[in-house]
Amino acid sequence: MDLEEAFQVVGEFGPYQQRAVAVLVLTQVYMACQSMLIVLVGSTPEYHLEPQDGDSSGLQRVVFTEDIDSIVTEWLLVKQQAYKVSLAGSLFFAGLLFGNVFFGPLSDKIGRRPVYLTVLFFEVIFGYVTAFAPSYEVFAVSRLLVGLMNGGIGLVCFVLTQEYVGKSYWAMTGTLTSISFAVGIALFGALGYFIRPWRTLAIVANSSGVLFFLLSVNLPESPRWLFSQGQTDRAEEVLRYIALRNGNPSKNLTLHRAAKGRNHGNRGAGVLQLWIHPVLRLRTIVLMYVWYACSLVYYGLTLGASESSGNRYVNVAMYGLVELPAYPLCIYFINKHWAGRRKSMASFLGLAGCACLCTMFVPESTGSLLSATSLALLGKLMVSAAFNIAYVYTSELYPTVIRNAGLGVCSMACRVGGILAPFVPSMRALHTSMPFTVFCLSGFSAGCLSLLLPETLNRPAVDTLEELSNDTHCRVLESKALLYEDDKLKSNHK
Repeated sequence: MDLEEAFQVVGEFGPYQQRAVAVLVLTQVYMACQSMLIVLVGSTPEYHLEPQDGDSSGLQRVVFTEDIDSIVTEWLLVKQQAYKVSLAGSLFFAGLLFGNVFFGPLSDKIGRRPVYLTVLFFEVIFGYVTAFAPSYEVFAVSRLLVGLMNGGIGLVCFVLTQEYVGKSYWAMTGTLTSISFAVGIALFGALGYFIRPWRTLAIVANSSGVLFFLLSVNLPESPRWLFSQGQTDRAEEVLRYIALRNGNPSKNLTLHRAAKGRNHGNRGAGVLQLWIHPVLRLRTIVLMYVWYACSLVYYGLTLGASESSGNRYVNVAMYGLVELPAYPLCIYFINKHWAGRRKSMASFLGLAGCACLCTMFVPESTGSLLSATSLALLGKLMVSAAFNIAYVYTSELYPTVIRNAGLGVCSMACRVGGILAPFVPSMRALHTSMPFTVFCLSGFSAGCLSLLLPETLNRPAVDTLEELSNDTHCRVLESKALLYEDDKLKSNHK
């Protein structure tokens, strides 16, 4: 039998898979706290400058008028030093970028489980370095290293939630990871409200990672990855283990042995194949821009929460909670034949751009329902939906043997958006509407470009590059790429 038939036998989403996915999904809460840490520990309170007593040299001292403990108050990151707060945020996203590029292909090569456990362990270690950093320089380097590990966890964690279950549950498990991340943002806002000292906040936020690491130690390797690597015996062993834990033992479970020889040649599949393979090349270019735009708008709006009017802790929580309605909408639309993955993602990106466009024509805070803050929250809701679909959709567009490499490259583009995001809110200095102009154009352009992608709803999962090349379904970019290759081969033959 093939893999999908095997999952029908062992259970597509049985009790054991539910527990395993729950551990992976809840790990997103920890990841969200690390991603949003700089928003609160880097808070800049109100301050003014006063001349130093008895100093005739004209030097001034900084006097903070708000009772806030942050890296800004500890290391006086104001005036010419204020850029260091945004720099620390960008270093985290730079780490995410390199983590995606390195750990994504590595997990395709050596396995999902060892990479996941290793990077989670080191993220916890570097998280404590952040909390006890004796200087800004150590703090900044630790944020880079935490981001590096976070990038690896994000990819492998998401892929495992997909590969432990039957394909019909991919949209649901993918959406659950996004929901958990949003809840994590909201919980971090609440945590920051009750824990004001920034070092204590960093310690508490990081300690949940210890729990999730211990819960993850007994997770098995992905049976889909094992099968794609030709390790059919090990894949059967994992599937039998899952069946047993589901209360549905299946001793006669046997996978197609032909897959071993067929997939052996795919073991070398890596990032290079994304550019060599005609189908993957075109898809990757489009997906990279979509992920970049999603990240720029998503994190740009989120990181700007502390600069919005009102209580900064409430704002952070609201920017997390506002995502939650997006995910039921995702599940509904992406499983409808008249919408599917492609049209839904394009529509949500367009609506996010529209919300950001409208933001430029209303006052910052009028106290009414229609205000710049409420429209920004609406934009966050829409781009959250698009971002969630991008994760699910991208995992379906890439074969198993190269799925993490594909997600890694797309996430690399995504992190470029994340690196730029902390600086976009500061563009208000040029013009108050400049940040939302950037978000608006990014959302609209990505939405239009994503319409070039093929639809994957109700299509079988692809495991190998050969299956992708031999797929005769009429798909937008794929059909054009293959026609081009066929024409080139015919001309060479002549």
